[in-house]
Amino acid sequence: MIARFGDDRGSSVVEFLGLSLVLLVPLVYLVLVLSRVEAATFAAEGAAREAARTFVVADDSDEGAARAIAAAGIALRDQGFDDDPAGALTLACSASPCLAPGGDVSARIDVRVPLPFVPGFVREIVPLELPVSAERVAPVDAYRAAG
Repeated sequence: MIARFGDDRGSSVVEFLGLSLVLLVPLVYLVLVLSRVEAATFAAEGAAREAARTFVVADDSDEGAARAIAAAGIALRDQGFDDDPAGALTLACSASPCLAPGGDVSARIDVRVPLPFVPGFVREIVPLELPVSAERVAPVDAYRAAG
């Protein structure tokens, strides 16, 4: 005669739910983090590209910088990032003056992606952000009027 220690009915459902939670919660969090990083990558690439393009078609460097900041801000907000575009954007020129014909203008965007669902008081102690950056170079038209 075989001795039974207990009834196993219903334990597979409990095991399935426990294992599902242990595996699904980290997987869902990973998908959330990767989607935010991908959005930051799209935002940084678009902001750098448009900032460089708008800078090289401006009449002077001051107007170009203002246009580049505005274009970077639009691209960042489009993907849901509220970073200050003036702080995230770095412009560099290969020639002096900056819009000299035949020169290049480089636009670099640096965005920090905070990890989702991390409380602010934890973020103050341990930096839980991922840096994302992109850089684009746009040529200044070789036939533009120097000025």
